[in-house]
Order: sequence, then C-alpha cells, then structure tokens
Amino acid sequence: MKKISYILILLITIFSCKKSPTQFSEAALNDIFITLEGSPIAFRDILETHKGKTLVIDVWASWCSDCIKGMPKVKDLQAEYKEVTYIFLSLDKTQKAWKKGIEKYDVKGIHYFMKSGWDGMFSDFIDLDWIPRYMVVDAKGNIELFEAVKADDIRIKENL
Repeated sequence: MKKISYILILLITIFSCKKSPTQFSEAALNDIFITLEGSPIAFRDILETHKGKTLVIDVWASWCSDCIKGMPKVKDLQAEYKEVTYIFLSLDKTQKAWKKGIEKYDVKGIHYFMKSGWDGMFSDFIDLDWIPRYMVVDAKGNIELFEAVKADDIRIKENL
C-alpha cells in the first residue's frame, strides 16, 4: 500500500508541475517601456532590436537591496560572457531614480524603465513577485530560462 501511495504522490507531483513558457505572450510583447532618452518602446521592439543575440534580462530597481547585492555577480557574468546582451528592466518608482541608480551602481548594459511597473502586462506574464529576476532568451527569441532570482544561479550559465 505504501508503494502505491508513493507512486501516486510522484505522479501527481510530476503532472501538476507548471511548465515555463518558451515564448512571450502577445500582451507581454505589447507592453510599453521607456528608453533612456524618454521614448516609449514596446517590448516586442526591444526584442527585435536584439534579434539574433542571446539576452540576459535583469528586472531590478535601485531601491532593491537584493538587486544591489547581486550586481557584482551580474558584473562577473558580464565579464565571463561578453558576447551576451544584457538588458536591464527597471521597476524604480520614477525615471529620475532609475537613471540615478544606473549611474550610482555603474550598471552596464541596455536600460529600459518599466512604465507599467508591477501591474503591467509584462510583469503579469512573467508572474513577477520578486526582484531581482533574471531570464535568458536565446538568439532565436526563445525563453531558455524563465526564472532565476540570483545572478549566480547555475541555470543562467547553463543556458548561455
């Protein structure tokens, strides 16, 4: 009887696991971000601009202590994987704070402000509940790693 119970629990666990998406939803692709120059840009156009490149997406904010503590690990990743494009999506409360945070923490990469914040279509799609949040998108635009919360998560390197 115990054996059957263990098998049943195992099967329930396997089949109830939510599979991570490999493509962005239309809603997420249509969410609007702000460039450093202050122009609106759809997430779709951000991806299109970097088509053919492997991307590490870092959702962060300058007020987030975990984000700031993780920044040296992001810089280590950038030093090791120079061919990768690093996109930083900010959840700062204002564009002024966002730009100040980029400078203060010397964040190198391509930057966008998440105009819709925590409640936007992009955030909903990735089920954003914690930052920092890292994702890896391959050169074909497929989401290879949907969720990591630490820049030294081994899965990031495995997908680069």
